[in-house]
Amino acid sequence: VQLQASGGGLVQAGGPLRLSCAASGRARGSYVMGWFRQAPGKEREFVARIGATNSRTYYSDSMKGRFTISRDNAKSTVYLQMNNLQPEDTAVYYCAADLNWGGTHPDDYKHWGQGTLVTVSS
Repeated sequence: VQLQASGGGLVQAGGPLRLSCAASGRARGSYVMGWFRQAPGKEREFVARIGATNSRTYYSDSMKGRFTISRDNAKSTVYLQMNNLQPEDTAVYYCAADLNWGGTHPDDYKHWGQGTLVTVSS
């Protein structure tokens, strides 16, 4: 499966932004999809994941309540709605895919998109 993330940009603190991740390739609807982020000088951090068929979701505790992951299998797209963004949310956001549920570490995901930069100004 190939992944293409988009939707990043510059936003003021407190504002919203929605990221998209378009999937292509065989069996793309069968993958668990996740979002990660990586701030400058920091390790890649788990944000959220969503199941393939039942759309079960799981969030990092620090993102729960502000971020919402969803998917539209008809469009082969996963979204990350981010609200009340803060400067510490500034990072490159990556979407990832794997056939297995349960991963919160980057090594748990086999397929990766190229990343989209989110910059939050204070």
